[in-house]
Amino acid sequence: MLAGDLAGEGDVIQVVSRAFDVLRCFEGHEARLGNLEISSRCGLPRSTVSRLTHTLTRMGQLVYLPRDQKYRIGPSAVAMSTAMMKGLQLRNLIRLRLQDIAEQLPGTVGFVIPDRFHLVYLEYARAANALGLHESTGSRIAIGTTAAGHAYAAALAPEVGDSLLAEMEREMPNAARAMRPRIENNRHFLKEHGYVVACGLWSPHINGLAVPLWSPQYQTFVVVTIGLLSAMFDEKRLHREVAPLMIELGVAVGGLLEGAEGDIFHNRLDRKPIAVRPSNKTIIKTEETNDLEARTRRTRSARSVRARDGRR
Repeated sequence: MLAGDLAGEGDVIQVVSRAFDVLRCFEGHEARLGNLEISSRCGLPRSTVSRLTHTLTRMGQLVYLPRDQKYRIGPSAVAMSTAMMKGLQLRNLIRLRLQDIAEQLPGTVGFVIPDRFHLVYLEYARAANALGLHESTGSRIAIGTTAAGHAYAAALAPEVGDSLLAEMEREMPNAARAMRPRIENNRHFLKEHGYVVACGLWSPHINGLAVPLWSPQYQTFVVVTIGLLSAMFDEKRLHREVAPLMIELGVAVGGLLEGAEGDIFHNRLDRKPIAVRPSNKTIIKTEETNDLEARTRRTRSARSVRARDGRR
């Protein structure tokens, strides 16, 4: 569900929405769930889940395992996702940017996109000595209890963010309770500084910082985020040492998104050398730098974004 879809949902076909709710329950290709577990996860009656899983099985989106009496993701869903993952040149460039930050900070750096009440890791990079946070591509994190989620919600136009929060209160009340008292302060802080911090929200051992970016491809916000051990990086250190690097990362990734035609999954680019940041923080460029890389130098922070459909 994109930012612009939250303000009004009178034309949503519920059975389609619920079918996707069922599919969202399966995190990872190996996940196996019965109707009762699916019902518990997505908050739908078991009879409704039974009809949906039967239909999704007939369509090949799910497979029924008689021995376990459970379902798993089916071949049609796998084929669909595999097709979407072709042509990953732009994502490779984003991953290199994330890795650049991961080599300077002992944490997990991610590029996430929204999916209803969650954000999904599309790319990530992790320092060799990173501890305490082990998200990977495809991992889902809650909007209500993470720095990335709070940054995403704060970046939305107030009426869109409030609509998201109201729906979250109905379906994920615990996550909504974590977000509501913070959302106004997050909006103001994001407007002034271009990022959002959440300390001990997802876990008492993890502090996070996130920068939202507008995606022209999907007409919604995406987020670059980092999680670090709270014992090593308290809030003051996040602001002092982590924020400048993450804002710079946001500028670089934002430039990649703006310079790309098509979408994040299918975009193809000529393979040419890109910038590499050495330890002395000076940028070394080869003689040949592609046009998309050159555009990453243009500054466009989240606080300067102005547009419709949830953009501030």
